[in-house]
Parts: sequence; C-alpha cells; structure tokens
Amino acid sequence: MRMKDRACVGMALGIVSVSLGGELSYPVVDTGQDRCYDTWREIRYPSVGASCFGQDAQYSGSQPSYRNNRNGTVTDLNTGLMWQADPGAKKTYAQAVAGAARCRTGGYNDWRLPTIKELYSLIDFSGTDPDPRASSAVSKKPFINTRYFNFQYGKTSDGERIIDSQWATSTLYVGKVMNGQQAMFGVNFADGRIKGYPTGRDPRGRTKTYYVIYVRGNANYGKNDFVDNGDGTVTDRATGLTWMKVDSGKGMDWPSALKHAEEMDYAGHSDWRLPNAKELQSIVDYTRSPDTTRSAAIDPVFTCTRMRNEAGQSDYGHYWSSTTHVSQRGGSRGVYIAFGRGLGYMHSRWMDVHGAGCQRSDAKSGNESDMPQGHGSQGDAQRINNFVRLVRGGTAEPRATGPAVAMRAADRQSGRQQSEQRGRPQDSRGGNRHGRSQLGGRPTDSSSAGGSGGFVTRLDRDGDGRVSRQEFDGPSQHFPVLDKNSDGYLSETEAPPPPPNGHFRPQR
Repeated sequence: MRMKDRACVGMALGIVSVSLGGELSYPVVDTGQDRCYDTWREIRYPSVGASCFGQDAQYSGSQPSYRNNRNGTVTDLNTGLMWQADPGAKKTYAQAVAGAARCRTGGYNDWRLPTIKELYSLIDFSGTDPDPRASSAVSKKPFINTRYFNFQYGKTSDGERIIDSQWATSTLYVGKVMNGQQAMFGVNFADGRIKGYPTGRDPRGRTKTYYVIYVRGNANYGKNDFVDNGDGTVTDRATGLTWMKVDSGKGMDWPSALKHAEEMDYAGHSDWRLPNAKELQSIVDYTRSPDTTRSAAIDPVFTCTRMRNEAGQSDYGHYWSSTTHVSQRGGSRGVYIAFGRGLGYMHSRWMDVHGAGCQRSDAKSGNESDMPQGHGSQGDAQRINNFVRLVRGGTAEPRATGPAVAMRAADRQSGRQQSEQRGRPQDSRGGNRHGRSQLGGRPTDSSSAGGSGGFVTRLDRDGDGRVSRQEFDGPSQHFPVLDKNSDGYLSETEAPPPPPNGHFRPQR
C-alpha cells in the first residue's frame, strides 16, 4: 500500500497519529520538520509520483511534547525523560561527568549525563543552520525548543563562532578522531549535527568546553531490542520500527533514495519509507566502529555494504535520511548518518574527523568531484550518492498538507522570469532557446534531465543561473582555476567533470 493509499484508509477509519510512548521503552520523537524541499529550496508538498515525494515532512509521528515542571526541570511527555531546563555556563568534559552526582535540580539526586541517543531525542529539525561566519544570532532558529530549554549561540565576543553551542553526552567514541584523539559524541543545537568532540585538549592545546544538561528517568531509553523476523526484516521492539536487514547495495542521490523507498515492495509490504534522521540514528550501535570491531556502527543483525573510502580504507557508508538539513542558504542538503568513519579532509589528508555514528549533511544531488577536498571548515567528505536502509511502522502517519511556502526574493524573480518566457519558442527539453527552464526560471542541465550534472543547479542560491565565489562550496583556491573566462562566476560548462568511477566502489 503506497503512502496515498494509507492516507485514504486513515481518513476513512478516523485514524489519528498518537504517541506510543506509554507502550515503548524507546519511542522515537518526530523531527519537527513540517516543510518540504527539493534539491535546493522549499517547495509545496510533492504529490504521489513527483520528485522528492515521501520526505520527512510528509509523515507525522509522535510530535514533540513537553511539560515545564516549574522547578528547573522539563518532562518529555513522549519519552518519559526529565531534563534540566538550563545548562548554565559551559563546562569541561571532566566537569560535565563529575557534575551529575552533585546535581540537585528540582530536589532530585539521580541525575545522569545523557547518552547521545537521549540527548538527540531533543533535536528539532525546524531549526536553521546559521552561517558560521555570522557575528550575531539575529533571525536564527536553533535545533532545540527554546520555549522549554535555555539556549545560547556561541559568543563571538569571547572568540567563539556563532555555531559553538555543542552539548555533551556520556557516549564516548570507541575509535579515535583527529589522528588519535579521544572523543565523546555531542549534539550541536546551533547547527543541527552530531560529531565526536575532544574530551580533553583539542589539537591546539585548548580545553574544549560544552553546554550540559542532566537527565533522569526511563533508564531503558536508547536501548534497542532487535528481533530477526526471518523474512529479511528486523523489528526493534523498543521503538516499534521494522527495518530491512539489507541496505540498497549501491549509492544514490537524495531524490532517487526517496523514489527507491516509495517503489519498494519487500517481505510482503509496500509501505516502506526513507527513515527520518531520528529514526535512522536510533539504530546506530555506538559500541562499534570500523577501527575497533571491523564493522559498521550497527548491530550485526543487519548487513552493511562495504566500500573503499576516500582515504583508501575498507569502510562503510553514509546513509540518507528523509530529513532536509536547512541552512540560511536553503534546503540543498540532506541529513545522513555515517555508519562508517566520519571522514574530513584536514592537514592535507583524509582522516576520521567526526566518528562512526556521526550525523552530518550532504548535497542532495550533483557530483562529488565538485568538492574533492570535502565541504566546510573540516572538509566533510561529500559523496552525494549515499546508501539507503528502509523502515516501516512506528507512529508515522501520512500528512497531506503543510504550511504555506514562504517565497524568497530570488524565487519571486524566478517566477517573473517564468512568466516572461511563456509563449517563447521551446526546444526539445522544454526550455527556451536561451537554455532557461520553465521550472522557476532556473537553467536546464543534465541533472534536471536525469543525467549526472547539476553543478549550477545545486549551488546557485540566488537563481541567476551561475555560481559566484560566495555560493561556491569547494576549496577557495579552486575557484579561479575553474573560472576559465575570469568573469567572477562559474557556469555549467566550467564545472569540473565527474570522476569515471567515483568513491563508491563496493568491495567484493
């Protein structure tokens, strides 16, 4: 039964989405994302069969629900966990660990430092990843509910970046990051990610500090209870979710991953979907890593496709979620979980920067060759064609409509261009003779036509049909090399060609 069919049945029977928190030891809370995106911007909810149909916002699960207890604590009504509301001043990791036993907030004495799965239950993907170079937090929205939890962006007056709001957990990475550093997995509620952070001094000799809130109650939260159903599926009785034992076996871009899910008929079921970020993170096994157990960071009841990573190592891949990682630049990036090493290009080489089990983001479409040294300040490996593991069940119910799309100025300009182009002679691809598409006035390229291009489509945020220095997300020194005509912009013809095979080479 496809999503459309399930929606009809639900309406006919009067079915509503309800929390199963009272029945499950590990209820997965909805991500809070209720807006839809294509490969670069917000869109109206896609219809059945349309590109990008079946994404996170189109399913509604157990919605975030909290109670302010008026004593410095907040209760999560889905998970049964009680939290401190205010992290206070930042702490070193040693102080974070030691402080739990001394905590008496609300009159309780059984507080603990949360695990990564407990803390990640609070993440809210209605947030927006800010520009790390910004000097203020004006018009920014963090990835945590600020009605119940006190939140601060990094203090630029103290030399911090705006995104320096990392929160600590008790979950240590079993491998090493940054060429031998011990790390714990923390959540950054400023930019919406998980990574391994140093528990002591960083590579520059500084002692890293973190925001800390302690938790109590539901000691079983985050503990999986997998059952092999003997039909190629695995049910987690703790979350109520059923998973495919096998992954896709090959990488694919984000729109293709959504389509793969919607077309899947497997083990007698056709209601498979691409998991959202929280659902996918729920099956990470943080006691495993390629370096320590020679396995993916997942229970061995599942099978994972081996690959050869950018450093030439035997490894495991990134896996797409249905969640968009929204930034001030738009919705061109999708959330993934790395079940293998979280590679970054630093100090002129590839290394495990973030840890197996990290949550990062990748371009939804395009060519990995556009970013040969990764993305961002830590050179995150960009693969674009990521693996897929499908899920069904839980509390997810189809959501037919969402909030109105807020059009940006660039989108309005694109709309005007589209109106102006109506009635002009069209070429065989549906564009006009100047190469402009009828889809929002954006250039028609091999990506939108189903090919492997899309360099401009992916990076062109202002809709002018070209990529400026500010929009370019590769190493800055590459821009003038690619800019063949020295006009200060990159066109599709100036984009680097794709590699003949790419990084994703399944290992036999």
